Amino acid sequence: MNITKAIIVLSLPFALSGCLESKKNTDQLCKDNPALQCQRLNVDDGQCRIPRTDLIWHRFEVLKNPTPVNKIEEYNLTSTYRKCLELASQIQTIDQAELKQKRVNALVNAGEDLKRLTTELRKERTPESLYFLWSQEGDHKARREFLQLEGKPELETAELQYALATFYTTRDREKTITLLNRALELSKPDKINIEIFKSLASNYHSAGDKEHAYIWAMVGKEYKVPVASESELVLLYGFDEEKFDKLDEIAETVVKSIKQGQYKKNIVPNSLK
Repeated sequence: MNITKAIIVLSLPFALSGCLESKKNTDQLCKDNPALQCQRLNVDDGQCRIPRTDLIWHRFEVLKNPTPVNKIEEYNLTSTYRKCLELASQIQTIDQAELKQKRVNALVNAGEDLKRLTTELRKERTPESLYFLWSQEGDHKARREFLQLEGKPELETAELQYALATFYTTRDREKTITLLNRALELSKPDKINIEIFKSLASNYHSAGDKEHAYIWAMVGKEYKVPVASESELVLLYGFDEEKFDKLDEIAETVVKSIKQGQYKKNIVPNSLK
């Protein structure tokens, strides 16, 4: 037996122990908190275990703190769980009609839970719930109310500035870029939305501003956003070596400022021609 195989074999009891311990803790959580209604899920079923466990523990968080933000996260986790169940319910089980029915019931229950959460969020008029209703349900009234908050302190978060930027993407490129930069200024170093980098690079590229587009592509690269190869970048942007070096240096400064939580829009010069 080689060393790698030995390590895998030796670690198996610990891995299994961790899985059993996690299941035991989740089972106990359900037992201690009937309000979680775990019986409506496909418990004691190997299918969809991870999304089910994530959902149960987050529902416990919602019980303690039923904010619109937590309910929106519950909606997202329920959607993920439901998608898993859609696949699981199609699996043909041998002599396990009861198990298959449990999955189907859980699927129906998940759909009902999504409707319940949407109804609850309609009663909230927070910026987060308004954006949710607009983006997920196509609620035009919610969109109007959300946009009326523009410029007010309620929208001064990274998430909501980005949400606002999505509205202007096809309407006002300059404003979109301003909002994306503001979203980045408000972002915490450990919670960066990489879509901001993609959007900035895309908007600058559409505007014909290759210099700024390249900088944001390089910043995105540092955050694992896929970019073209070095040779492809040379063909795409056509800069000489000196300009590439200059832009790379700016991109490195931007990345450093983001990681330190000190990013400001003026770190990137307006003119790079």
